[in-house]
Amino acid sequence: MAIFTSSTRDIPVAAKVPRHVAMIMDGNGRWARKRYLPRFAGHRRGVETVRDTVKYCLELGIEYLTLFAFSSENWRRPEEEVTLLMQLFMRALQQEVSKLDSNGVRLKIVGDLSRFDSTLQSLILASEQQTAGNSKLTLTIAANYGGRWDILQAANRMALAYPDRQGAWSEADLTPYLAMNYAPEPDLFIRTGGEERISNFLLWQLAYAELYFTDTLWPEFDSAAFAAAISSYQQRERRFGRTSEQLVDKPNPAVRSELLPETTVSACATGVNINA
Repeated sequence: MAIFTSSTRDIPVAAKVPRHVAMIMDGNGRWARKRYLPRFAGHRRGVETVRDTVKYCLELGIEYLTLFAFSSENWRRPEEEVTLLMQLFMRALQQEVSKLDSNGVRLKIVGDLSRFDSTLQSLILASEQQTAGNSKLTLTIAANYGGRWDILQAANRMALAYPDRQGAWSEADLTPYLAMNYAPEPDLFIRTGGEERISNFLLWQLAYAELYFTDTLWPEFDSAAFAAAISSYQQRERRFGRTSEQLVDKPNPAVRSELLPETTVSACATGVNINA
C-alpha cells in the first residue's frame, strides 16, 4: 500500500531528526586516485561506508535511507568499470542481506531492473523477500534509476489504469505508481564529493527536501560528517510555502544544539552490529 505523501498538497511534520534521508554517494574514484589505487578500490571502500551509514541511521531512528548506487546514465562509463560495479553489487547483496535482516532492515531496490542479467534480478528479488517483514529501517538502493524514467514510467502506468481520466489526472493519481510509493518524501538530501547537483535523482520526490552538499568524499563520510549534515538540517526553517510568521512552533537553537551529540553515539553503544 502506497504511503507516499505530497509536500505540495499537504504540510509534512518537520521533525528534528529527518524521517527520510536520500544520498548521492560521490567521490569513490577520486578517493582511490588520491591513493594511487584503481577506481574500483574506491567503490569497494564505499560499500564499507554504506554499512556504517546504515548504523548511523539505526542509531538516530531514521526510518528511510535511500542511496543512489547506479544511475541510468552510468552505463556510459567504461565497460570494464560497469562490469566490476555489477559484480560488486551482486557480492554486496550476497554478503550483506543477512546482516541487514538480523538488524531489522528492510531492503528495497528501485530502478529499471530489466537491464540487469537474470542472476542479479533473481538475487534482488530474493533479498527483498528475505527482508520484507522488517521495519526498523527501510534501505532503498536506486540502481539503473533515473528521475525522469521514474516519472515517465509512473505516468504510463497511470494512463493505463485510468484512461477515462485523460486530461484530468491528478497528483494523487500519479504518486502510487512512482518507484518509491512506499516511502515518504525525503526530508534531507545529501551529496558527497563536492558536486552541487541532484543528477536526475528523485526529481519528483525531492521537491521540498533540504539539500546538503559536502566536499567530503564518500569513502570518508564518517559519523562526524553525518552529524554535520544532521546539524545543518536541524538549523533549517521548513516552511513548505508558508511564511516564518505562520510557523506555530519555531525551532529553538538551544534545543537543536542539545541534540547534536546523539548523532555521534557509536553503534557498539547501542547494540547495533551490522558487521556481525
